Amino acid sequence: MSQHHADPHATGRQVAPPERWPTEIRLSGDKRTLNVSFEDGGKFALPAEYLRVSSPSAEVQGHSPSERKVIGGKRDVVILSVEPVGNYAVKLTFDDMHDTGLFGWAYLYDLGREYRNRWATYLSELEERGLTRDRNGKAAKPAEEPAGGGSCGSGCGCH
Repeated sequence: MSQHHADPHATGRQVAPPERWPTEIRLSGDKRTLNVSFEDGGKFALPAEYLRVSSPSAEVQGHSPSERKVIGGKRDVVILSVEPVGNYAVKLTFDDMHDTGLFGWAYLYDLGREYRNRWATYLSELEERGLTRDRNGKAAKPAEEPAGGGSCGSGCGCH
């Protein structure tokens, strides 16, 4: 009877990537950039707007990938505070009072490493949805003439 030894690579379990440890997390004086340095030499200047629209909170990410929301109108957002959460994350509070996302070390690292691609995707998604980075959040649409001349123009359906 032959003995079979389990192959640790055949278990179907994913091996966790190496933990990323920050050596410095510093908010810029204008509160628009979070500078994060990691022990492997990675250094990232993460804009507040990018962090806000990439928040790991359920409000932004939803409870599944299909529920992820594209948030517009955050161009001028600033970070009010950066609070450590244990030894694994920081909680950011933004001036729009959003403060429910915990930014873990690996997520911050990924946001920095993948900034160009993620930002380009975000800008494309805004455009696809008719949203902008500005506070009103909606792209300007050309004014439409009232149909039949009887509408008040508010879209309420009166007249």
